[in-house]
Amino acid sequence: MTEHKSNLEAFVKLGEFLGEYCAAIKNKTGMQGEHLEWFSKFNHTIETAHHHNGWFTQENLLFALKQWALALSKDTLEHWLSTYDMSKNQTKRVALILAGNIPLVGFHDLLAVLITGNTAIVKLSSNDKQLLPLIVDYLGFLNPNFLDSVQFTEERLTSFDAAIATGSNNTARYFEYYFGKKPNIIRKNRNSVAILTGKESELELAALGEDIFRYYGLGCRSVSKLFVPKGYNFDAFFTAQFHHNQIINQHKYANNYDYNKAVYLMSEFNILDNGFLMLKEDASYASPIATVFYETYDTDELVKQRVAADKEAIQCVVSNGFFPNEIAFGKTQTPELWDYADGVDTVEFLLKTS
Repeated sequence: MTEHKSNLEAFVKLGEFLGEYCAAIKNKTGMQGEHLEWFSKFNHTIETAHHHNGWFTQENLLFALKQWALALSKDTLEHWLSTYDMSKNQTKRVALILAGNIPLVGFHDLLAVLITGNTAIVKLSSNDKQLLPLIVDYLGFLNPNFLDSVQFTEERLTSFDAAIATGSNNTARYFEYYFGKKPNIIRKNRNSVAILTGKESELELAALGEDIFRYYGLGCRSVSKLFVPKGYNFDAFFTAQFHHNQIINQHKYANNYDYNKAVYLMSEFNILDNGFLMLKEDASYASPIATVFYETYDTDELVKQRVAADKEAIQCVVSNGFFPNEIAFGKTQTPELWDYADGVDTVEFLLKTS
């Protein structure tokens, strides 16, 4: 078996385990045999991750694991990799500086490095330090070669051939200085938007709630801005979001809701509010937690031009009939393996970098 096939097989088995684990938690059945020990380890790590980061609820952690279980099927992995020539890869050490805004947000980068036969030197975010090392341990259990292919470090990165770094606009300047002499991918802040026309069905608007509320809106694929036609009536939108009203019972979310509402009221901003989500008219893209910004448009062509002009600030566009690469309502948090962050093909980058 070639190294590539052996690596792929391990990820397929990882996907199968994650699917079985999520099903066992959902059905409250537990797991048997050799999986029993790993079941206990994952239970403990999920509990630890939540205590370490209150945004990482069991629901959202399991949601992230379930999406990876689906993505790591044999057919999906083979389809993803079918367009690449893996023989082009020259083995290298790749520094990964990972974000920690949502669970396992850096796993795709690690997957790309390992599936192409490279070595990863990983610097974890302080917000998400538990789950990825456990997954790497499980990969090492499946394929001992992975034990030498991943190194976690908190030290200054000194020995690497390429870098993939994700952070804020501020940290990006540091990354560009630090990694600028090596091949690199440096990601900055991005947000996602939805373009509404007023003709959306109740189901579409309800699905949009998943794009807004999943991970409490902390992801770059989370919709934080709406474009609506002038005179848009938000009643149908708010009605469709009502099934997310329990989100206000999450104390960190509620604290942000209360704080931001107080700021808006003291500043005498006009806001629309349903008790767990506020809408504020604002030209910016990055809205605070429990808030979605909105902006009105006159014509379809004008909003298309606006979004196209700001493409470097936008990760996803949720709409129906506006753009060739638009995302359907409710689908921003379930990307395919080939939906690369910022539109930069990570695998191609790794294969062409010597």
